[in-house]
Amino acid sequence: MSAGAAGGGAAGAAGGGAAGAAGGGAAGGGAAGGGAAVRNGDRDPGLQPERTRLAWRRTTLTCSITAVLAVRQALRGPASAPEIAGAAFIALVWVAFLVVAHGRIRELASARPPGLAPRRALATTVATLVLAVFAAAVII
Repeated sequence: MSAGAAGGGAAGAAGGGAAGAAGGGAAGGGAAGGGAAVRNGDRDPGLQPERTRLAWRRTTLTCSITAVLAVRQALRGPASAPEIAGAAFIALVWVAFLVVAHGRIRELASARPPGLAPRRALATTVATLVLAVFAAAVII
């Protein structure tokens, strides 16, 4: 019984392992399909850059709407000097975010897009946080 169990276990493990590796390789870049390609430097990114590019576009749209609403709120009624300065600052942050996002969207259009540079990641994070603060101020 133990020999049969061991044989069944080995067959099950080998069959499951081979099927799992072959299935994973074909569908998700597992050991059989994508593992060797990644080691050789011939990575096939599939649709991931397209999804990332669309995410950047959605984020750009959201930041644009937030900036427009924040500027509208700042300039509502008679505008004072601090309100005009705030609106100018919002516009500056928005333009900085658009420059970074547009550059990243262009990079993602290449066959082998590079990773996001730390400086761009920091600029994106700061712009997003500043616009989020202004969005909260618009709501409150």
